[in-house]
Amino acid sequence: MKLRGLYAITPESGDVERNTRLALEGGIALLQYRQKKRDVALARAIVRLGREFRVPVIINDDVELALELGADGAHLGRGDGDLAAARGRLRGKLLGASCYDELQSAQAALQAGADYVAFGSVFPSPTKPGAVRAPLSLFAQAKPLGVPIAAIGGITVDNAPMVIAAGADLLAVISDLFDAADIRQRARDYGKLFA
Repeated sequence: MKLRGLYAITPESGDVERNTRLALEGGIALLQYRQKKRDVALARAIVRLGREFRVPVIINDDVELALELGADGAHLGRGDGDLAAARGRLRGKLLGASCYDELQSAQAALQAGADYVAFGSVFPSPTKPGAVRAPLSLFAQAKPLGVPIAAIGGITVDNAPMVIAAGADLLAVISDLFDAADIRQRARDYGKLFA
């Protein structure tokens, strides 16, 4: 499975199911279901959409839910559970890890069995305004790890080229995608950056 392109993360508000469909129609590489309040029905609908469009769906912070719904994997941040334990339960599925601004965290995540690592916030983020900032230089430093690297935080279609040039394989985006007037077209615009 080649993980490269737009990594859409579901927003907290709006018609999440409809807007996720539009993003999928525009062409995304990976989809993450992320909601502060657990909503099994919505998560199930998102997993179903991912299957329809043949795009892997990752469940944020919830290995149990990922297994229950037959999702394609889970993504864990600091304090969301033990990565090695999650790897043992998610056999044959994707496991992602948030590594913030720490190369050592990425190395530890890979030893625990992560398939990809995420760094950020790359830019100031409307979703997490107080998030630690990860320098673009970190992506080049992480390249020798040999796994896909995701960038998250404040990414827009305008600043995305510099993040890709720095070495990011995946651009994790919420606001700039789902707040766009035309979600489908915005996803296509991101796709062109990877062409």
